[in-house]
Amino acid sequence: MEIIENWDGRTLTLGLTGRLDTSTAPELEVALTKNLSRADKLILDFEKLEYLSSAGLRVLLFAQRAMNDKGSMIIRKPNELVAEVFHITGFDQALTIE
Repeated sequence: MEIIENWDGRTLTLGLTGRLDTSTAPELEVALTKNLSRADKLILDFEKLEYLSSAGLRVLLFAQRAMNDKGSMIIRKPNELVAEVFHITGFDQALTIE
């Protein structure tokens, strides 16, 4: 997985490419832990994310909880497969997805 980090003021956008699974979820968690203290808004761009596992969902839940106290989190452009994972797990009700 590749993570592309972009800052616009206090808005952090992370673009993810590839697979967010057991082997790559720790990489995203490190990037989030390193940056969330400086962000008021987190945007996760999933346009190029191909796959999302339960390990990835756990990291998203971690990020959402961290942002609940200080700002907002948006997931943008998930593909059909990722959107279906959100729907089946009920995460589409807990997350802001555009």
